[in-house]
Amino acid sequence: MKMLEQGAVRRSVVVLGYGEEKHLERCLAAICAELGPSDEVVLVDNGIIDGTTRDLGIDPRIRVIGNGNNLGFAGGCNYGAHEATGSMLIFVNSDAIVRDGALDALVAVAHEPQIGIASGSLHLADEPDKVNSVGNPIHYLGVTWAGSCGEPAADHSLRRAVACATGGFFAMRRKVWDEVGGFEERYFAYHEDTDLSLRVQFRGYQIDYVPDAIADHFYEFSRNPRKMHLVERNRLIVVLTDFPTPVLRVVLPMVLLTEPAFLVMAILQGWTRQKVSGWMWLARNRRFIVQARRRIQSTNQMSPRAFASLLESKIEPPMITQPPGMGVLNSALAIYWSFARTIIQR
Repeated sequence: MKMLEQGAVRRSVVVLGYGEEKHLERCLAAICAELGPSDEVVLVDNGIIDGTTRDLGIDPRIRVIGNGNNLGFAGGCNYGAHEATGSMLIFVNSDAIVRDGALDALVAVAHEPQIGIASGSLHLADEPDKVNSVGNPIHYLGVTWAGSCGEPAADHSLRRAVACATGGFFAMRRKVWDEVGGFEERYFAYHEDTDLSLRVQFRGYQIDYVPDAIADHFYEFSRNPRKMHLVERNRLIVVLTDFPTPVLRVVLPMVLLTEPAFLVMAILQGWTRQKVSGWMWLARNRRFIVQARRRIQSTNQMSPRAFASLLESKIEPPMITQPPGMGVLNSALAIYWSFARTIIQR
């Protein structure tokens, strides 16, 4: 990690570029308009294919790093943070356009000593009066989603603590980032922000949603086999490594009971092989799971009951149509969780 020297920049904004980057130039221009002369933007070339990086020399605060290899979201962000020199790290999706004052609002909260992550307010670029994420909920089966997606922004105008930060726009002090070790790179993409959020809270920090830190996000919800492999594999990694033992004991029976339902969903949607390969990955990497769990739980200052209070009882992502039978399943999940929470130790 680079050491901060006298005159080092105060804020480093890390942006990952991958594939066809239709919004990257607007993203970078909006960020640069918010920065001071000693701040910087670290653009990680994770495989940009449209030549955008050749046209970014107009602002000397932008540094392009990477050779086009796709390190994943987790690895790319870690690389960008490693090369950054600021005492405040800000992460912005390449398809998010920060509004005036957004970075200042986010950084002001991230500077507070009790705050581990300041999570921005992502709005839908096509419907800017509606939110894309105001922090992400996490279900006790490990499922997460964009919190309150599609709801009026006016309904989310107050700062508050949230279970998980959105990976699309957040800020952390370098001290906190180094303390938790950044993202776990084996996630590659998806749920790495969930894991980071939980590990930050385990060390006694809080995650706050910052309503005045707004970025308009060109959000496209999609499902494809590769994505679903990572989403399904990674949610199970979160459960197996991040959940405190008293919580894991009561969650595992329902995980095992519901995995056949997730397999049926995979069969119906055409990603059966990817679902099964996720199970196989977990089996092959069981040593990593055990070691990661031991390392994470050794830092956990949060009580099992406090952790359980972060978890949702129903799976209700607002951006997708619930499949048939989901209402019945959610009722069963909620009933079980109501019972399970009564037996979780303090």
